[in-house]
Amino acid sequence: MLHPSYSDLMQVVNSEVEQGEAPVVNSRYSIVMATSKRARQIISGDEPLVNGDPTKPLSLAVEELNQGKIKILSDEEEV
Repeated sequence: MLHPSYSDLMQVVNSEVEQGEAPVVNSRYSIVMATSKRARQIISGDEPLVNGDPTKPLSLAVEELNQGKIKILSDEEEV
């Protein structure tokens, strides 16, 4: 079982969304894509933003997301 859960991660990511606005993330796929992208960045040499086992970049990426150290951007924010 993944800790934190997908639903916990979605709550963290969507915590800054105003009432009535569309959530930034509404599927597990978005969480998986964001954490895998961040894990690849860590593998390629980016410094992790949290303490943890450096041999587990995906775990580091999940923890960064859970702690709010990284942010998933909506399509409008990316442009």
